[in-house]
Amino acid sequence: MADNVTGKKVGIISAGAWGTAVAKLIADNGNSVTVWDFMDSVIANINQDHVNDRFLPGVKLPENLNGSTDIEVAAKNKDFLIIASPSLYIMDIAKKLIQVPGISEGTTVIGVLTKGFIDTPSGPSLILKSLEDYLPGFYRNSLVYISGPSHAEEVARGKLTGLISASKSGKNAIKIRKLLSSENMLVFPSLDVEGVQTSGAVKNVIAIAFGMLDALMELSDNFGDNSESLLLAAGLNEIQTLGAALGSEYPETFTSIAGVGDLDVTCRSKYGRNRRFGGEIIKDRRIAKFESLNHLIENIDEIGYLPEGIVAARFVYKLATQHKLKLPICNMVYRILNKELKPSTGVGEMLRGMNL
Repeated sequence: MADNVTGKKVGIISAGAWGTAVAKLIADNGNSVTVWDFMDSVIANINQDHVNDRFLPGVKLPENLNGSTDIEVAAKNKDFLIIASPSLYIMDIAKKLIQVPGISEGTTVIGVLTKGFIDTPSGPSLILKSLEDYLPGFYRNSLVYISGPSHAEEVARGKLTGLISASKSGKNAIKIRKLLSSENMLVFPSLDVEGVQTSGAVKNVIAIAFGMLDALMELSDNFGDNSESLLLAAGLNEIQTLGAALGSEYPETFTSIAGVGDLDVTCRSKYGRNRRFGGEIIKDRRIAKFESLNHLIENIDEIGYLPEGIVAARFVYKLATQHKLKLPICNMVYRILNKELKPSTGVGEMLRGMNL
């Protein structure tokens, strides 16, 4: 790890599973890490017991990783700040950060782990664009987006993993690469912030479809492994179609770990929340009580965990309409979540209507 960044002060915003796993990774690399979360019990658990039993059970956290419920304590005068809060809350977080010392002067390098889109008056926006429009002007074209096939449960346990560090600033992409790299964490820089962000957001929508298909395989003889591979291939095609519409000029992004790699692990892993949610739609009638997709999002806490693909589905549908794109898988997920289509019939209809 001779080329790594060590001895730095790092803040992590959100002590969910992924934020905590990345905090542990950075602390294990020899940096002083402060994690922020609004939940007193989570922060107390981190500080007193050096674990996060709520979001990352069974993982011991290092002594140089501490927590705070004061966001300024976590963010003030840090060399690096990593934002891991869910997309629904990320702009509220940004409002609390703009006057924090280090950020107000632009001296803190900011990385973003959050998957999804941001709602704006002109329509859905990629996360980095929204943040760069809001944060001090120093951060224009300098934020770093971190993505890839990386379930928190495995990263926290040191399983070999690859990530993409994407930024319009090649210098900052390299800085984040050095911050995160370890013997079992391989990090690759990229300039394709549009393609990497699109891949990270839309794969969650495809994973909901995959979860539904996975559940239907247990109930019907009509679907099998071939059907799953068909869905994955078509899903990747939709990700690339939208990515190009949003400005990606790097087709290789979608065949890299940012695209096909992240899509595959999100759809197939036992840790995937979006796959789990898709399966529960079929097996447990999980969305029966909700009147529409908006109603579901307004009451998303009732699910008990956060499948980001629910929120992304609404934004992908809006973007597809805005750009006049045919995205049958994403459209099907939207229609099912919006109670326009029955899940049991929608999956078969979608598979037979896909474009490759």
